[in-house]
Amino acid sequence: MKRVAGLILLLAAACAAQPWQSLFDGKTLNGWHVEAKAADKAKGFWKAVDGVMECDSIGRKDHDYVWLIHEREFSEFELQLKVMGFKESTGNSGVQVRSRWDAEREWLHGPQVDIHPPAPWRVGLVYDETYEARRWIYPSLKNWEIAPEQGPKVWKWNADGWNDISITCKGGHIKTVVNGVTITDADLTAVLNDEAHQKRRAGMKGHVALQLHSRDELKIRYKDIRIRELR
Repeated sequence: MKRVAGLILLLAAACAAQPWQSLFDGKTLNGWHVEAKAADKAKGFWKAVDGVMECDSIGRKDHDYVWLIHEREFSEFELQLKVMGFKESTGNSGVQVRSRWDAEREWLHGPQVDIHPPAPWRVGLVYDETYEARRWIYPSLKNWEIAPEQGPKVWKWNADGWNDISITCKGGHIKTVVNGVTITDADLTAVLNDEAHQKRRAGMKGHVALQLHSRDELKIRYKDIRIRELR
């Protein structure tokens, strides 16, 4: 009986997660599109090159936020990718999840898993780009300001190579793992399902996107971007 029960649980777990799907073909940006203020959309910051997605704004800091957004929407999922920073880059990036583009405001609402190689202790923490929020939600802080002592006690980052990022969104729970170290593991339902997020239709369902932060000189690469939906 115990063996049968165990098999049932394993079968249920297998059915709960769908097959992995690649979000990047390694050659083109098919399935993705750039959103930004009109003046920045055609500047070519995001490209597919040498099997990776690369953002390069070195020497070109005259820009606002620029997002590379995947065309599909997801609600409950596990997302995996690899990221590489560069020593000459002082800029900030991030992985938006369950986010939504607002053409009228020219803004991408939704939570963002921070990717910040110049201060790698921040990587995997969660900032909320929703217009009414625009603050850290894990840890919960009043605005964009954060200090090392407010970050994780343990973290790992490879400054000279690729880093593994895993992001799981299940209900209002977000979990991030960076190079095998859990950084965020929190129920953020009270934030992600509040009045502002419902108004913006973000937080619980939306798009995956990669960010170039306003006025930053950023060089960063992403690859092996894949997702599996959870049921």
